[in-house]
Amino acid sequence: MITIRLLRYTLCGFALCAAAFAQDNPLVAGSQAIYSGTKANILKSADMVPESLWSYRPAPTVRTFGELFAHIADGQFEFCGPVSEGKSVDKGIEKTKKTKAEVVAALKEGFAYCDAAYGKITPANATEQVSFFNNKMAKISLMDFNAGHNLEHYGNIVTYLRINKMVPPSSKQ
Repeated sequence: MITIRLLRYTLCGFALCAAAFAQDNPLVAGSQAIYSGTKANILKSADMVPESLWSYRPAPTVRTFGELFAHIADGQFEFCGPVSEGKSVDKGIEKTKKTKAEVVAALKEGFAYCDAAYGKITPANATEQVSFFNNKMAKISLMDFNAGHNLEHYGNIVTYLRINKMVPPSSKQ
């Protein structure tokens, strides 16, 4: 029940964002709206998690809150790098940043990096092929892959928050 409601609110938010962006660049608008929604929910979630829960992990085989946010930060550079500078960028954030302050700063830097990558995509170059881990993908497809990766891990974050009796940002009105 909560999952359906979460999906409904998230999709409605993305649709509203897409409508706002669509006037300027209809090709990139939907992709950018979904990414922007994931970014907002992830950053709000990171702010919600107290330092005392940063090392929380629901099972020994999964990432801690901190590792999860650091992994998402790394992803921004890996996925948006081919659009920004022609190659994936490995920042090693998950391996090197441990405190909430360090990880949140890296997360914000990663999202700013992807914001700039979106700024480079136009209807004329959105379908240009870039290399990503020995595959060729259209620039816009790679950006969508990043948004999908963000959504995948936002789902993990939602579970962690709920276990800790917190309401995820996408469920708040």
